[in-house]
Amino acid sequence: MKTNVIVYLVLMFTYIFFVQSVKAENIHFNNEVYTLKLSKFSDTHKGYDNEYFPANDTKDNWGKMVGIYYYPEVKDPIKFAKNADDEIEKKENTVLLKFIANKKQDKAVLSYLENGEQNGRYYFEHNIYKYEPHPQKGMMVLRYSKRFFFDTNDEITKIGHKVREINDDLIEQIIISPVPQIVETDIV
Repeated sequence: MKTNVIVYLVLMFTYIFFVQSVKAENIHFNNEVYTLKLSKFSDTHKGYDNEYFPANDTKDNWGKMVGIYYYPEVKDPIKFAKNADDEIEKKENTVLLKFIANKKQDKAVLSYLENGEQNGRYYFEHNIYKYEPHPQKGMMVLRYSKRFFFDTNDEITKIGHKVREINDDLIEQIIISPVPQIVETDIV
């Protein structure tokens, strides 16, 4: 009888361990919990993309997200970020907010606003990207993005003021946040 109880306990702990290790970890950012809902290999940059969303959002219909992207072939995060900065400056539907480069640590942070449309509603998307070297090879990118939907010009003005208020704080949070490990499993 004692042997059966011990065997059942061992099996139960083993089951719990394997069930927990298969589940993707949640990410906590800005006092919110984000769950991995997209993980796929990118043929463009030859690394995995992981995107985390709040519980009620989906990869196709979201208001906030945290992204983690692995670029194994990129050797210079600051140069990559500078090129992204140049591309943003050329687009008509984007406004660069800040570009910060730390040459000693080989890291860069970029924030900008982009306007778009989803399901007939217009929005401004506030994006913040952190670029840093991967510990072994390549570069890691941490992204925070929030969409602000609007219907009137008054709402556009309020969004502009809100983004101005929160941008520096969010940049600081992104800078001090460690980039979580990439999940190299397809979840679509």
